[in-house]
Amino acid sequence: MDYRYGSHTVFQIEYHFVWVTKYRYKVLTGEVAERVRELVRQTCAAFEIRIVQGVVSKDHVHILVSCPAALAPSEIMRRIKGSTSSRLFEEYPNLRKKYWGQHFWARGYFCATVGQMTEEMIKQYLEHHVEPNSNDQFKMEP
Repeated sequence: MDYRYGSHTVFQIEYHFVWVTKYRYKVLTGEVAERVRELVRQTCAAFEIRIVQGVVSKDHVHILVSCPAALAPSEIMRRIKGSTSSRLFEEYPNLRKKYWGQHFWARGYFCATVGQMTEEMIKQYLEHHVEPNSNDQFKMEP
């Protein structure tokens, strides 16, 4: 397993994120798409978020990331969407005309956890460390 280490933690946390452009406008092409990819990489690197894999499509972005244990998914998205949006508006003034508000990305996002261990594997592990014949789902080791 690809475990990561903090000063007092060992973790392996991965999320699959998807977020879309406001109004699903297909503006993530050419130079803008390349810049989005670069900005997402920079933001992730600044917060020790490893990009495992990703795709910039014309109206949305998918990334699979490995994250530090202290970062909540909502905080990750806030940082990525916020920093990329402001930089894109600064660097590409023509986008401001298309997006008359202050938002480049649509509200919300998709997030799913990804892991190496299945729920069944965890249940089997825990079953071997408990008192026999107990109907309680939160058991005590004998």
